[in-house]
Amino acid sequence: MRAGAGPGTRAIRSIGPYTVVTRLDTRVPAHTPVSEHRFIARSADGDRTVLLSTPLATLDPQRFMAEADASRYLLGSWVLPATELAAPGDQPWHARPYVPSLPLPVALALHGGPLPGHTVRAIAVALAENLALMHGQGLTHAGLCPSAVLVAADGPRLTCFGAARAATPDGVPRREVPGLDPGSLPPEQAEGGRPRPLGDVHALGATLAYAATGYTMPEREELPPELRSLIARCLSRDPARRPQLSELVQELTGESEPGTSSGFAAPARAGTLLGPGWLPARLIAAIVHQAASVLAAEVWTQQHQGRTAGGTPSLDDVPRRSP
Repeated sequence: MRAGAGPGTRAIRSIGPYTVVTRLDTRVPAHTPVSEHRFIARSADGDRTVLLSTPLATLDPQRFMAEADASRYLLGSWVLPATELAAPGDQPWHARPYVPSLPLPVALALHGGPLPGHTVRAIAVALAENLALMHGQGLTHAGLCPSAVLVAADGPRLTCFGAARAATPDGVPRREVPGLDPGSLPPEQAEGGRPRPLGDVHALGATLAYAATGYTMPEREELPPELRSLIARCLSRDPARRPQLSELVQELTGESEPGTSSGFAAPARAGTLLGPGWLPARLIAAIVHQAASVLAAEVWTQQHQGRTAGGTPSLDDVPRRSP
């Protein structure tokens, strides 16, 4: 990572071939675990904006890069796989295409509390469908938690792939490991167990509980009645009592298709829930503002590169174009 030298108040930082525009998680509420450092960054030629991630100091950098490499093959509309990785021996990082979006904890903070029921349901179906595709590839996410979910205007995106595996090897307890959300970490993984698909179901339940209440481990009566039974089953300590993802989607969409309980043969349904109005207008406005601010910050970064120092630029600090 490099910083421009000279007088000024902010550093223009470089990670690999990219110049950092801002941190993605600057507005994530304090004490919210985030398993990687995430930046919005720009290529030197100005052609590409990316979401760039580097590991926390507590993560195994080699495992972090191995998980990023594995994510390149993920399928589905609601996941952001790595598309570019650092060269072997370089500072570890990986990049994904930038999608204007808000980390789920930031979305709740801007909304002023839990998200509407129809929004939670749309997020649930989209994530469940993508996790099912992932499991069909023989992969587990092993890092799903509220901060791993980015809320974009057209739907959610999954990030932070493999965080549990990069935190500690299987067999070593993962309780209280920095960057891992204890409320989202499946009990069997907290004890050091190997990440498995039903662990992703537990993490999905915790993430949906957070979206619906502001807590990953709410009391049962705090959950919305229409989601109470489903989320409670997802959060079961016994993996065998957790629902299959196909069951979860069928229950949330009110549909029943015999023969899909052990797999995911049903057609994707998330698109029907992610139409106009799925996301509160305040959050749509915040996402649009972010996109405009990133564009302004890119121009500012190119104009000031190499002659400021002192810290990573913030979207709150860069010049804004007039409406």
